[in-house]
Amino acid sequence: MTDSASDALRSPSGFDLTPPDPEARARLEAALDPEEKRVLLSHGTEAPFCGTLLGEKREGVFCCRECGLPLFRSATKFESGTGWPSFTQPVDAAHVRQVRDTSYGMVRVETLCARCGSHQGHVFPDGPPPTGDRYCINSVALSFVPKGEPLPDPLGRGDGLA
Repeated sequence: MTDSASDALRSPSGFDLTPPDPEARARLEAALDPEEKRVLLSHGTEAPFCGTLLGEKREGVFCCRECGLPLFRSATKFESGTGWPSFTQPVDAAHVRQVRDTSYGMVRVETLCARCGSHQGHVFPDGPPPTGDRYCINSVALSFVPKGEPLPDPLGRGDGLA
């Protein structure tokens, strides 16, 4: 692989965005519990006000539950009153893919992990400054890593600390 091809698979913040190969994907998916599979793999939604990360207030990073990619920093989390953890912006825009979603008779923007493609939630244009965005994310789609602790690295890519 050439350097330019390798660079194309890295986010501006330096994380490897190469999708998992089929064997790694099968291993990652096997590690998910039934509710995680329903949300992450089948584009489900957890019930509002039930997620374990809704009240998480410690400093740290919220990562993709499936592949470990850092998605949101605690400094961008805010109380939206919607019943799901809400954030104003991702760690790196390249870490969260946005896809038009017309399910349930409405038009929304679905958010997916840019590395593994797992469903995270939706983004809406009704958030607070500075972005005006509200990333409404399922708790079950995330894992929280307190500041200073190693990030999850289920793909063995050595991506660093929270």
